[in-house]
Amino acid sequence: MFGTILISIITLAHIYIICRIASVPFVTRYIPRKILIIIGMLLWIIFFAGRIYGHNHTGIVAVTLEFIGMNWMAIVFLIFVCMLAIDIVTVFGFVMPRLSSKLRGTALITATVFSIIALIQGLRPPVIQNYDVNLSGLPDNLNGKVIVAMSDMHIGSMIGERWLAERVTQVQAEQPDMVVLLGDIFEGHDIPPDKLLSMLGQIPAPLGVWAVLGNHEFHRHRYDQPFFTEETHFKLLRNRWVEITPGFILAGVDDLTTMRRAGSKEDLISKALNRRPPGATILLSHTPWQTDNAANAGVGLMLSGHTHGGQIWPLGYLVRRFYPLLGGRYKVDDMTVIVCRGTGTWGPRMRLWRPGEILRITLYAKSQ
Repeated sequence: MFGTILISIITLAHIYIICRIASVPFVTRYIPRKILIIIGMLLWIIFFAGRIYGHNHTGIVAVTLEFIGMNWMAIVFLIFVCMLAIDIVTVFGFVMPRLSSKLRGTALITATVFSIIALIQGLRPPVIQNYDVNLSGLPDNLNGKVIVAMSDMHIGSMIGERWLAERVTQVQAEQPDMVVLLGDIFEGHDIPPDKLLSMLGQIPAPLGVWAVLGNHEFHRHRYDQPFFTEETHFKLLRNRWVEITPGFILAGVDDLTTMRRAGSKEDLISKALNRRPPGATILLSHTPWQTDNAANAGVGLMLSGHTHGGQIWPLGYLVRRFYPLLGGRYKVDDMTVIVCRGTGTWGPRMRLWRPGEILRITLYAKSQ
């Protein structure tokens, strides 16, 4: 259903931008209308093939189609936004009709510049984002300990072994005491190779490598059978808690959006925190929802992802309507919430305006 809706929207946007580009003076001067239509059709076919064939197959042809198709989808979106802004200002050309066609040319150039910036930002390595967090009840021996968190890597056909190896090296350089993976580790359309799974679990971290499931971990699988288990060399927290050391509890829940779509009304956060011992509690939840529940339950720090920070401007304004905690640090009562804007990318290998990130969180005991 999502794929059908996405293809329909992009198809309509594609028709709109080709019609608008056809009215740009320097385009009409140098590119015959028939050639423009043929180019538009070829690009749409590449997008469609990338979404249908490339997204569901492996190999160089599939990867190339998906890379070009998904990035073209983002370019279409940026051109659509810029063109629509001009149409709104000029009332679709009824106001300032002569100037409107020239303004569409400016919109096309602006969208092209945006696309280049977005591609550079999407392909560059994620940055390290540092946070200091004071936790009530944190044992003195854990003062200054470092947690490194990655979210939404979407390892798959376009983000593969080489990229993952570079991220493992990047994380190791931060000398973390604990590593947490906040879901959407893999794209989820095929079972990932054991080599990729084991690479994540081999990151040296004295307090362990821990993970929760994102919505992509459930793709094409029954909701109770995600495609990787404890045999992947890192530990999954599926609606449960674990006492890492006395007075330090780590809890995790399955993706809340997936459970909602499955029709589940179970309170996973309460289930995950039930009967835990006293001490500082950190909650891992792929989706930054139900933060009030977590805060009321005494969680000191909640780590999430899922939103990608909107990934490509101005999508963030729409995403924020569903996920008010879009990215960065927030305070909910006495609880700190940090939402990672994603270590990798979903769909297009593009980001506008901010690059991906890896969280480096230093814990400090909060004075009573």
